[in-house]
Amino acid sequence: MKILIIDSLHNLFQEGLIALGHQVIYKPNITLDQLYIDIKDIDALVVRSKFSITKEIIEKAPVLKIIARAGAGMDNVDEHFAKEKNILCIHAGGANADAVGEHAVGMLLMLFNKLKQADSQVRNKIWDREANRGIELKGKNIGIIGFGHTGSALAKKLSGFDVNIYAYDKYKNKFGTSYVKESSLHEIFEHCDIITFHVPLTSETKYMCNQEFIYSFKKNIYIMNLSRGLVVNTNDLTYALENNKVLGCVLDVLENEKLSNFTKEDYSWFDKLTAHSNTILSPHVAGWTDESYERISSYLLKSFSSLKV
Repeated sequence: MKILIIDSLHNLFQEGLIALGHQVIYKPNITLDQLYIDIKDIDALVVRSKFSITKEIIEKAPVLKIIARAGAGMDNVDEHFAKEKNILCIHAGGANADAVGEHAVGMLLMLFNKLKQADSQVRNKIWDREANRGIELKGKNIGIIGFGHTGSALAKKLSGFDVNIYAYDKYKNKFGTSYVKESSLHEIFEHCDIITFHVPLTSETKYMCNQEFIYSFKKNIYIMNLSRGLVVNTNDLTYALENNKVLGCVLDVLENEKLSNFTKEDYSWFDKLTAHSNTILSPHVAGWTDESYERISSYLLKSFSSLKV
C-alpha cells in the first residue's frame, strides 16, 4: 500500500511498514492544502491530531482504504462517512492507558497536597506549613465514568491507596473486581467524593458533566477530566467552583485547546477557570510519555501487520 503519515510517530512504525513492503510517505509538517493534493492516490492515511479528517478530505481520496489514528479513539475523524466509503478505521486504543492513569494520580495528588502552591511559595522564600496542609486519598470514594482501557488502568493504580472505587460504564457490565464496585450513576451520585471521566467524545458524552450532573451529587466533590474537553461544560464547572459544590478540579483537556484561536466566550470560561487556585491544568499530555509514544506506534504497526491487503 501507499501510506501517508501526516503526524510525527516513532521511527519503528515507518521502518516496520517499509519492512512489510509498503510505500511510506512521511510528511509530519504537511499543510491542509497539500493534504488535499497528496491524498488523491493514497491507500492508507495515518494521523494523530494534526487535522480533522473530514468528509471533504475523505472525498478527495478515491482509493483510500484505511484511516489509522495514532491515539485512543477516532474523535478527529468522520468515522461515519469513512465507513460509508468502506474505509477501515483503526486506532491505538489502550496504548497510552497506563500513561493516563499515572498522570491522573499525579494531578490528583498535586491538588490534594497543594504541591503547586507549596512549590511556588518555597521558591519565593515563603515557609508556610499550615497553608499547605494536605488531604489524604485513603478512605475517599472515587467514581470512574467510563471503564475502558484508561478507566481500568487508573483503577488499578488507585487500588494501592486504600480508596473505594466505584465505576460506571453504560456499555459494559460484569466488570467489577476485588477493588472496583460496578455501579450505577445513582450510586456514584450518592457516595463519591471524587469523579473522573475516561469516556470518548460522542453525542451522549458531550457536556455530560454539566450543572445538572454536578448538583446530583450528595456531597461536594472534586472533578477530574482526562478524556475530552467537551465532556465538561466549563461554565457550569466554574459556577460550581465559585459556589464550593466543586472543591477542586484537575483538567488535562479543555473545551477549546487552540488557545491562539480563543473566542470572547472561550476567554470568559478560561479566565474564570484559571482564577481558581484549586485547579490543576495540563496541556493534553496525560497519555504523552516517551513509553506511550513508542507503544502507540507499536500497536498501529501490529494492526497493519495483521491486515490482508
